[in-house]
Amino acid sequence: MNAVLTALAAIQATEYAYLVAAGLFILSLYWMNSPQTARRSVLAGVLAMSLAVLGAALDPHIAYWGWMALAIALGFAVGVPLSWVPLTAVPQRTALSHAFGGVAVGLLGTAKFYDWLAIPGELTYFRTTAIVAEVLLGFLTFTGSLMAAGKLQEIKWIPQRPVTYPFQNIGNLALLAVAILCGLALILDPHRFSLLFPVIVLLALAFGVLLVLPIGGADMPTVISLLNSYAGLSAVAVGFVLDNMLLVTAGALDGSSGLILSIIMCRAMNRSFTNVLFGAFGQVQARAGAGEARTAKSETPEGAAQIMEQASLVVIVPGYGMAVAQAQHRVKELYDLLTRRGIDVRFAIHPVAGRMPGHMNVLLAESEIPYDKLIEMDEINHDLPQADVVLVIGANDVVNPAARHDKSSPIYGMPIIDADKARTCFAIKRSMNPGFAGIENELYFADRTYMLFGDAKAVVGELVKGLSGNSGGH
Repeated sequence: MNAVLTALAAIQATEYAYLVAAGLFILSLYWMNSPQTARRSVLAGVLAMSLAVLGAALDPHIAYWGWMALAIALGFAVGVPLSWVPLTAVPQRTALSHAFGGVAVGLLGTAKFYDWLAIPGELTYFRTTAIVAEVLLGFLTFTGSLMAAGKLQEIKWIPQRPVTYPFQNIGNLALLAVAILCGLALILDPHRFSLLFPVIVLLALAFGVLLVLPIGGADMPTVISLLNSYAGLSAVAVGFVLDNMLLVTAGALDGSSGLILSIIMCRAMNRSFTNVLFGAFGQVQARAGAGEARTAKSETPEGAAQIMEQASLVVIVPGYGMAVAQAQHRVKELYDLLTRRGIDVRFAIHPVAGRMPGHMNVLLAESEIPYDKLIEMDEINHDLPQADVVLVIGANDVVNPAARHDKSSPIYGMPIIDADKARTCFAIKRSMNPGFAGIENELYFADRTYMLFGDAKAVVGELVKGLSGNSGGH
């Protein structure tokens, strides 16, 4: 009798833990809406996950505590080092996290399939459907996320530019269709067609690679959020397989938020999902009118510093080049020097700048730049015609005026930051190589634009020296 009461109490404790965890997951997502509550959001998410693990540990149906303890230990062994990566590598780390989630879901689905296959009547239509969805989404998220991480890390044997070949999209869709047909056969008769299960796994793994292969590095933020959505949907499927409503809730939150974020970013680029996934955006374009040679004007950091110290409003446009050079702390020094002179300094943030959503916000917040100085594109564009100086640090396609008027350009129609409308524009860049859209940037050849060639960290450091050495006030 006591054993029964203890088991009932454990089940009740598990359900209470799951209920509180579900509420905390919802609050965690809600608190991410504001920088002021972002830390609270992270703490709520950590507490929710801890309660979820605790609830699972209290479940009286668990017979092998040692395996659970081993899994938690392995999670810590991998997770703690991942937390040490620099902020510039956070996009890669995020993609790896999605890969771990995907492979966990896929392996769990595989285990449950073969576990229930040995027991007559366990693989119902509903369960088999959930397992097929779980395995397809989980394994394609695994390999797709690894490919995304490789592109972001710029691994030599994974090209940054889109890789295309004849009948690529048709081939990819055909592969997915074959996987779905195999899944339908498995659902109809899992015992008769059980040999199709490993085929589905292999097709899902291959599709994940082929899905990301034709997508360029510039689209990785959208791809990462989309893969996040897939991971969430696969978690929902796991929840149905295990009859765990917390997994269903958390997966639905993850999947829907990832999808919404992907839609927001596609709108910010004026592109559709199909264009991102199948458009091979980012191939280097042949220059129209190859006989026309255009020359960009250059300036020295000292000369740029002299112009900036006479300004009333300076707008800084950060981009991926700032992240690669890890120049955010030098930018903070520049911000401090200019504001001490009474100059109004603002930061123009494009929704898809960098390699993940909010990449520039995170880097600038790390260097302790006031968050109210980080202004979104739609708001800052109204102020740019009044800006005395715009300083572009490693941003490229998001400031290219071709997006406004050149209908032949792959970025035509994409909302951009109107850096060319300022009285003077300085652009920091290592070379004149095109950005990830594969096209020249018209901004660099504009009458009021001057190039500052070099590493972003070094050039901003020279600007700081130039401003520090000038004794005159504003």
